[in-house]
Amino acid sequence: MAFLVRINGVAINSAIFLMGPTASGKTGAAVEMYQKLPIELISVDSALVYRDMDIGTAKPDAATLQLAPHHLIDVIDPTEAYSAAQFRADALKLMAEITARGKVPVLVGGTMLYFKALQGGLSDLPEADPDTRARLDAEALQFGWPAMHARLAKIDPETAARLQTTDAQRIQRALEVWELSGKTMTQIFAESTEHTALPYRLLKLALVPSDRKVLHDRIALRFEQMLAAGLLDEVRRLREKYPALHPGLPSMRCVGYRQAWQYLDGEFGMDVLKEKGIAATRQLAKRQLTWLRGMDDIVELDCLDASLNENVLTHINQFISEHA
Repeated sequence: MAFLVRINGVAINSAIFLMGPTASGKTGAAVEMYQKLPIELISVDSALVYRDMDIGTAKPDAATLQLAPHHLIDVIDPTEAYSAAQFRADALKLMAEITARGKVPVLVGGTMLYFKALQGGLSDLPEADPDTRARLDAEALQFGWPAMHARLAKIDPETAARLQTTDAQRIQRALEVWELSGKTMTQIFAESTEHTALPYRLLKLALVPSDRKVLHDRIALRFEQMLAAGLLDEVRRLREKYPALHPGLPSMRCVGYRQAWQYLDGEFGMDVLKEKGIAATRQLAKRQLTWLRGMDDIVELDCLDASLNENVLTHINQFISEHA
């Protein structure tokens, strides 16, 4: 009970980020934390917000969510959009409610843009413009996204350097921002005056692999398991349940779903589906690790260490004692 008093003593002003690439063991560590600490979990994942997208998102199953409930899972339909701004508003509201209950909010996930938006606020980016996006999509169809990436590199080399040449959604957005505002995303972020400091003491834990190959092997195995668990059937059901669903929506641009959609449309066979799905997931992990390397004040923990969960708890206890 003394331990509970100590952590409650700093709960009002403390929060924990549990970050890492896909397949790094974040959910397992979060469940362990929930069992041993007076915390509540907030999902920081742009794919887990969608209802009925369970297998391809590696969403915690019902038994896990009963054992360790997560906020911000299953909040919208796959035909809807969910922005970083909406996440920040929802997360701040939840964090205030959690600390008012005398618990510590633990934000767990791999959508690094959401973590960045939550901690630093949002820049004054222009609203999406359907006409501009439609034209950029048409140009990409004609020239290919690598060519669009090359165009972006001439305009905004810093943003382009962070993006894969096939990252259609983010390349499109960066070009759209330039065309609508006359400024690059890099300029807008630098000029922004909207950055509001998060009013919490933060412990930022980053689960990173000491051996990238082992993480890649985990990713390959997990994608195989998703297919065996019925990923293709899940996408079929989504297409039937949501007639307005199409591959250009953010939900269907999620890793695994895009490739499954293409497979179901007959664009390639099973072997290529596996190859593309695994490659896309590895690229996602690479982007996540790049984001983490650019963040300050993080505590890196080896996600391949057999004692990972114990190491997470050790750092949390140290953080609590330092701020008690």
